[in-house]
Amino acid sequence: MKRIFLSVAMVAITFATAQKKEISAAVKAIEAGDIATANTDVAAAETALGGKIYLLEPSLQEQYYYAKGLALMKGGKTAEGAAYLAKIDDLGKNKVYTGKDASKTRVYYVGKAAADASGIAGLKEESYSPTLNSKLGTALNPIIERTYKSALEDHGAKKYATAATKFKESYDLLKAIGQDNKQLLYYSGLSYALADDKLKAIEIYNQLIDGGYTGSETSYTAKNKKTNVVDTLDKTSWDLYKKMGATSDYTDFKSETSKSIEQELYETKAALELDANRSEDALATIQKGLAKYPNNAKLNELQGTAYYKSGKMNEFVSSLKAQLAKNPNDANNWYNLGVLQSKDPATENEAIASFKKATELKPDFAQAYQNLTFVTMGDDAKAIDDYNAARKAGKTAEANKIIEARRARLAAALPYAEKWYAADANNPEAVTLLKGLYQSNKNEAKFQEFKAKEAAMKK
Repeated sequence: MKRIFLSVAMVAITFATAQKKEISAAVKAIEAGDIATANTDVAAAETALGGKIYLLEPSLQEQYYYAKGLALMKGGKTAEGAAYLAKIDDLGKNKVYTGKDASKTRVYYVGKAAADASGIAGLKEESYSPTLNSKLGTALNPIIERTYKSALEDHGAKKYATAATKFKESYDLLKAIGQDNKQLLYYSGLSYALADDKLKAIEIYNQLIDGGYTGSETSYTAKNKKTNVVDTLDKTSWDLYKKMGATSDYTDFKSETSKSIEQELYETKAALELDANRSEDALATIQKGLAKYPNNAKLNELQGTAYYKSGKMNEFVSSLKAQLAKNPNDANNWYNLGVLQSKDPATENEAIASFKKATELKPDFAQAYQNLTFVTMGDDAKAIDDYNAARKAGKTAEANKIIEARRARLAAALPYAEKWYAADANNPEAVTLLKGLYQSNKNEAKFQEFKAKEAAMKK
C-alpha cells in the first residue's frame, strides 16, 4: 500500500485548525460558566503549543488569554488570571510582527522585542484591535475596586508584600479593560521594595522604565459657572470649553503637570540591584540612567559602588575622582579614595592626603583616623622582621637604621591614633594600639593608663 505524507504546510494548517477549535471551545465554555471544560480545552491547546503562543494568530491569542485568564479568576487565582487578561491590552498597544520561521510555519510576535529575539528576518509589521476586552468591564470593575481598596489598606497596615501583589493585580485588571494605569504598577514596585522582595521590585521597576513611565501627569481643571465648583475634565472637553470662550459653561481654565520621577526609578532600581548582588545589572541601569541624566548625583555615587562591587577598581577610582571634582566636600568619597590609594605602596602619600581631607571635612571620622594611623605606621610586622634579620646577620648599622625609621613612623602615627580614640573611645583595637604606641614612645604614664583601659574592656 502506498504511504501518504503530509506536507509541512498541511501539518501546520492542521495544527492551527486544532488549536482554533480548542480555544474557541474554551471561550464558549467560560462564558457559559463551565470552568472545568474551559480548563480542559485550554490545557489541550497549551500542551500542543508547548509554550509557543506566537504560533497563534492575534485573534486566537486574544481568545486564549481571555479564556485562560477568566478560568483562573473564577477558580480563585485572581492575580494570576489578571496577568493573563492584561496581555489582551498588549495585543492592541503593540505592533504584531508576522512571517514564517525556518520550517515555513506562520508566526505572530507581539512587540518588537519579541520579534527581534526570534532572529527571524523580514517579519511584516501589522496592527491588531482586541474585541473581547469590552466584555470584561462589567465583570471586572467591582473586583478592581475591591482589590485596590484592599491594597491601600494593606499598605497602610505595613503589610507591604500583600499590598504589592494587590496593586499589581489591580494594574493587570485595569489593563485588561484597556486602562494602562502604570501608577498602580509603581505602587506595586514600591511596596515590593518596602517588603524587601528585591527581585520582584526590580522586575516591576524594569517594567516601568521599559514602558516609558515617568509619573508625570497633566490634570485639567475649570470652574463650573453654574455650581462655582472646580471640576476635573478630560483634555478634549477642557480644550473644547476653553475655545468656546464666554459662551462656555466653564471659566478659570488651568492645567497642571506633576513632576517626573523617572530619575528616581533609575536610582531605586540600581540600588535594589546592588543590594541583590547584581552589580553588572546595576551598572547597565546606571549607564542607561546617566545617558538621560548625566548630572544625577545619586546615580554617579551608585556607579562608584557598582564598580567597586564588580571588582572594577580602576573605574571605581576614576568615578570617585569625577565625583570629587563636582563635589570636593564629600568626606565619604575622600575616605573611599584613600582606601583604594592605600592598597598601592606607590600611592600611600596620596592616601594620607585623602584621609586627611576626609577628617578636615568630618572631624569625628573615626575610620579615616584609623586608616591614617595604619598607613602612617606602614607594615610594622615587616619592619620588626627586617630589624631582627639584620641584627642576626651582624648588620648593626642597618638594624639601627630600620629601628629608628620605625620609631619615627610610630611617633608620626600617634596623633592620628589619639584622634581615632577620641572619635571612638569604646573601640578595643584603638585602645590596644595606643597602649603599644605610648610604650614605643616611652610615655610610661599613658602606657599604664591604656593598659588599664584594655584590661577593663576585657572583663
